[in-house]
Amino acid sequence: MTRRSDQSGGLAASLRRTRALIRKETRQLLRDISSIAIGIVMPVTLLVLFGYGINLDVKNVPVAILMEDSSVEARGVAAAFELSPYFSTRTVHTMNEAERMLMAADVRAIVRIPSDFARGIDLGAAEVQLIINGADANTARISLGYAQGAVGIWAAKEAARTGGIVSGGIVIEPRLWFNEANDSSYFLVPGLIVLVMTLIGALLTALVMAREWERGTFEALFVTPVRSIEILLGKTVPYFLLGLIGLVLCVVGSKLLFGVPLRGSLVILTVVSMLYLLVALGLGLVISSAAKSQFVASQVTVLLTFLPAMMLSGFMYDPRSMPFAVQVITYVFPARYFVTLLQSLFLSGNNWSVILPNAAVLAGMAIALLTLAARLTRKRIA
Repeated sequence: MTRRSDQSGGLAASLRRTRALIRKETRQLLRDISSIAIGIVMPVTLLVLFGYGINLDVKNVPVAILMEDSSVEARGVAAAFELSPYFSTRTVHTMNEAERMLMAADVRAIVRIPSDFARGIDLGAAEVQLIINGADANTARISLGYAQGAVGIWAAKEAARTGGIVSGGIVIEPRLWFNEANDSSYFLVPGLIVLVMTLIGALLTALVMAREWERGTFEALFVTPVRSIEILLGKTVPYFLLGLIGLVLCVVGSKLLFGVPLRGSLVILTVVSMLYLLVALGLGLVISSAAKSQFVASQVTVLLTFLPAMMLSGFMYDPRSMPFAVQVITYVFPARYFVTLLQSLFLSGNNWSVILPNAAVLAGMAIALLTLAARLTRKRIA
């Protein structure tokens, strides 16, 4: 009787069937750790990335202050920059020292207060020179506005104190380095190359390798005399070459389509790009070795490579404007080092103080990831 009632589609029977299905799917979900990880890790990661990474405010802009005048007025202007929440100041003693810091990307701007600054105020024509790294055109424009605001606030206070008029007599003389045209494509195109290389190296490799694991074709290969390292090389070398072709197309396109200058060595650019491609391939191999399906591999790869390359690498936003904890996290992602290398090679030339440390980090990451990928593959086969 009860069975007939269940089959007839009664409400109680329907609820029992639904409850049984929910219990079954919940057990299946709990057994699938990767789905739980995606469901928990992805929203937290997206919240952190978009909450902290997307920050249109420009804060803590590192600035070198060169005071060639020791007058009270000059010290007042320097203090205005030091007290501003938008700048992080470092005092230098020579212009050469300041220029070296700007070339090495230790600071984004130089504030030079000339030796005749106080006399210029008395004459009503004082000048403060502001040299800005113009690679990031948007940050350069905002920094100029902040600098004008800092000087304007000091001038207003000084005028109120002395009862005179100061602000009209001070002129900020801006000068852009590396991007005189203040063209935002100079900043964005090198970052786009990083995204392209990340997609080819990590995402494409992870998907292709995960597909092989899903289909079981790897196991078929492993019963042959071919060793695991030879199979990995056979699978990855074509994507390495594909990535190099993508690099050539990007470099040619950036020059012909957007007019971005390549002031550094093409050979060095190729070498550091090969290092980053090896890192991206290593990441793709590690992810595909740990993931059980193309879906999981794609989600993990986007979380660990593509999103950080877009949000935390310096491609869109300066990491130095982010909270300290997020700044520390950005050093984990290889895209940050590659973005720094490309922006330096394209816009400022062969700056060895930037090239050598960042290339060394990429080389270390490539060795570590490829070694880990080989071990994970052997372990999975065993």
